[in-house]
Amino acid sequence: MPIPKPVASLTGRLQMLDGQQIPQFGLGVYEMSAQETYDCVKYALQVGYRHIDTAERYENEEACGRAIRDFMKETGTHRSEIFLTSKLKINRTYELAMQDLRGSLKRAGETYFDLYLVHSAVGGREVRKKVWKALCDAKEEGWVHSIGVSNFGAKHIQEFIDQKVPLPTINQIDLHPFMRHPEIVKICEDNGILLEAWGPLARAMRFNHKTVKSVAQKHSKDVAQIMLRWGLQHGFVVIPKSVSPSRIKSNSEIFDFEISSEDMKELDALDEHLVTDWDVVDVE
Repeated sequence: MPIPKPVASLTGRLQMLDGQQIPQFGLGVYEMSAQETYDCVKYALQVGYRHIDTAERYENEEACGRAIRDFMKETGTHRSEIFLTSKLKINRTYELAMQDLRGSLKRAGETYFDLYLVHSAVGGREVRKKVWKALCDAKEEGWVHSIGVSNFGAKHIQEFIDQKVPLPTINQIDLHPFMRHPEIVKICEDNGILLEAWGPLARAMRFNHKTVKSVAQKHSKDVAQIMLRWGLQHGFVVIPKSVSPSRIKSNSEIFDFEISSEDMKELDALDEHLVTDWDVVDVE
């Protein structure tokens, strides 16, 4: 299937397999305290973000939900304009997956999540089947609008295809110029599954790399903006994390330029399989 064209604005959305749409740009809140989460989510929404990504594992679902509600109350923004994602922490049984999802909704103060992900493939094939059945049923119940996965490898995506069950709408993995995961990207793109980059800035590990700095200078942008724009132009959803108001704002200022095809090729060539955090795409 064709790679999605990058959206033209901060609120622009991409179409998912199930017909729902997801903002291509958002805020990740991994490793944020409750107060940091509330402040950053509130500020990001004020700047114009409309996509927030949390997880049971992050222990800040409550702060996300509270910030969203306060923002809506203060601005008159409708809930449908804001896209909220959370994730299942541990893969165990069908019943416990349902229970954990309901717990996440309660903590967030929400009646539904726009997107709910299986946070990893850990647990084995049979456990994954049970958990996925729970998410499919939760979608039918209206507790979630879309379902997907995170940190799933190519072989895990192939399981969905082989089992002829509904495919994930999203696979959220570590994606940036220094970690391109070509096999995972290919099987997802071939089957219409959107890729979402949970670490699009490579945790700032390569901000001093000469190639990225050179491209940034050409466009009078900073390195973070170049790495984020690279993700957009590949059709990925990007959710950079920052606790700095100035960085939250500058990260979003990437819709007024385009990286040339030549420079994209240079950035593509930087892949070194750089692991920046949790790497479980090869689990059995």
